[in-house]
Amino acid sequence: MTTTEADTATTKPVPDDIARQIVLPEGHRDEVALFAAYKWLRENNPLAQVHVEGYDPLWLVTKHADLMEVERQPDVFTSGGGEEKGSHNPILANQAGDAFTKSLTGGSLRILETVTYLDPPEHTAVKDVANDWFRPANLKRWEDTVRRLAREAIDTRLESGVNEIDLVKDWAIYYPLHVVMTLFGVPEEDEPRMMGLTQDFFGTADPDTARADVEPLSPEAAAQQWAAAIQDFYAYFDSLVEARRAEPREDLASIIANARREDGEFWPKTFAYGWFVAIATAGHDTTTTTLAATLEALSYHPETLAALQQDPKLIGDLVNEGLRWASPVKHFVRRATRDYELRGRTIHEGDRLMLLYQSGNRDEDVFDEPTRFDISRRPNRQIAFGYGPHMCIGQHLAKQELRIMFEELLPRIRSIEVVGERKVMQTNFVGGLKNLPVRLELA
Repeated sequence: MTTTEADTATTKPVPDDIARQIVLPEGHRDEVALFAAYKWLRENNPLAQVHVEGYDPLWLVTKHADLMEVERQPDVFTSGGGEEKGSHNPILANQAGDAFTKSLTGGSLRILETVTYLDPPEHTAVKDVANDWFRPANLKRWEDTVRRLAREAIDTRLESGVNEIDLVKDWAIYYPLHVVMTLFGVPEEDEPRMMGLTQDFFGTADPDTARADVEPLSPEAAAQQWAAAIQDFYAYFDSLVEARRAEPREDLASIIANARREDGEFWPKTFAYGWFVAIATAGHDTTTTTLAATLEALSYHPETLAALQQDPKLIGDLVNEGLRWASPVKHFVRRATRDYELRGRTIHEGDRLMLLYQSGNRDEDVFDEPTRFDISRRPNRQIAFGYGPHMCIGQHLAKQELRIMFEELLPRIRSIEVVGERKVMQTNFVGGLKNLPVRLELA
């Protein structure tokens, strides 16, 4: 059962099916219905409080301006719990899942020591460990390496002529992982293990990616799989931390493993693990989704593909529109630390807000004809990387990877056509296309 709250003078109560479509992971398998639900909310109740059975009550934040207002104020809208560290989960789980997490940690929802679960000033201190490495000026050093890896991905996994492939599973998923692992310093032979753990990590609610050691029908199944994947990551990364502390190298893993706090001591290993998990997962899965979804869009817009081939300078615009279009991070959750007025509604202290980035990237108040794929949008105010202090630290690397791949691949494409059923991952957090059969012809 779903209950909703609405100011009936100006807004409409949210139908049960719309609330469930957005909150429940299974609702995200049907993108047509999902985006229709977002649109209904933007038009009829853009800041609606809903209560889906098994979940805490949630404010659904659907408008671009509201998302930015919430994100820029981490003191008002906490990610990790504010003064009560670990009292809030920034990733939506059902109540049974949060209870399971607390049972593992002694009462904390901070199952992972990474920036997602932190608030300033702790968030700032941890982010500063690798912030400089992710700046555009430093990433320029890696331009040639990324370009070599892009060419490798094309030459080793595609061939001249017709390729009948699943664009996601046979090709797109490998390039971002290989880039991130190479820059990170993880041996190439360990990449399959990282791939499997990433699928465990983000596929917690998808039956197709359920682990054998998790009871799939239990209410806390997603939290069980999440926790198990984290522990498997920790087991691998512990040896990596030790190796880089003993013999530092010119890689990102060494920077993180050897980072020290203000007192001169190493950051606890759990913080290094948190960095490593974030980079090994969100650092490639989101780029995979954007790469595949952008090429899918080009398959339906051959005139745009032709324009890009004629003028490669447009590729930067393609990347921005691809990010808006894919919006691979679907939500984060914040909790109000005090009463706050937003869009004429009172958010009470303790209320939770589900930030719907996909909806914000289709907001008609910001984007003309938002359901149209259009690389000529200027300005393109996409918020695929979030906003404010929690804006994704890896955004410049992701844009670099995408730009370079499109620079290398697009000139070779003669045609691209979707030839089978596309499938979307069952998740309300991070993810998108998991199957996309295509006929790709290359020169």
